[in-house]
Amino acid sequence: MKCVRNAVCGSLICLVAAATVALATQKKAAGPSFSEARIYKQIDACDLRMDVYKPDGWSAAEHRPAILFFHGGGWRSGNPKGMEDYCRYFTCRGYVTFSAQYRLYPNVAVEGCVRDAVSALRWVREHAAELGIDPARIAVGGSSAGGHLAAAVGLLSGFDEANENCTVSACPNAMILLNPALVLAPIDAKSAGFFDKLDADTRERLGPHAEKISPWHHIRQGQPPAIILHGTADQVVPFWTAETFAQTARAASNRCELVAYTNAPHGFCHYGSSRKNFISACDAIDTFLVSLGWMKEAGRCEAILTAHRL
Repeated sequence: MKCVRNAVCGSLICLVAAATVALATQKKAAGPSFSEARIYKQIDACDLRMDVYKPDGWSAAEHRPAILFFHGGGWRSGNPKGMEDYCRYFTCRGYVTFSAQYRLYPNVAVEGCVRDAVSALRWVREHAAELGIDPARIAVGGSSAGGHLAAAVGLLSGFDEANENCTVSACPNAMILLNPALVLAPIDAKSAGFFDKLDADTRERLGPHAEKISPWHHIRQGQPPAIILHGTADQVVPFWTAETFAQTARAASNRCELVAYTNAPHGFCHYGSSRKNFISACDAIDTFLVSLGWMKEAGRCEAILTAHRL
């Protein structure tokens, strides 16, 4: 892996990336659903990795639906392993799944994270033929900051890298948003009070023009269909932000489902927080994607839940 310290990609991130690629390679023997780690972007002397999970019996000649996941961590921590449980589960359901690494604060502000997310989606679609996926059935998903990036890829424009093939669309066909950060700047006088209380570190991460990277501020008619799963007791990303986003999206004639989990905290739908909520979230996502015609019928993958203790 080609990694040196510089102003954008610090050596620590690169060392973590190298270590996790090594772990990913070792993991191949632990379960048939893990396939490989690929490099999807090289920027500022840092290689950004994509974990690829392929179903049993996969063939490059197929046209399977796909899901690209982004991990959470406040845009400052985490790695692709953070979405491994979801990747494994939906690979069992027949999807080709991906979990992408992206640059982190303080090496980049959130705008840099968005640029990497856009590059990741474009890489997946550009390589659809060799990956055995249908370029018209690619969903993006993520948790918390990763949910923000998934929504950003679906809604924002102007974050393309100059050296990429922009004739390949970086817009997803659906969005799966788990306790996502969707409102990053004030939208009215009431919400302004919430943003006035943000700490200096968060303000620096978001940058001086947070509305530029705030999904709510870019809602438009014709955006990809979305499902949002959010806990009503979330103290990190308030539930009202998900409600406001869903209401505004629907008012613009978009499909946007909001599944509320009563009294659930932030991060409620990860297996490590609650196996019950994780399974419930997988069921809701599965039903949503089936309703789009991506699979013939919904179903629960008991085999992967048992084999990998999910």
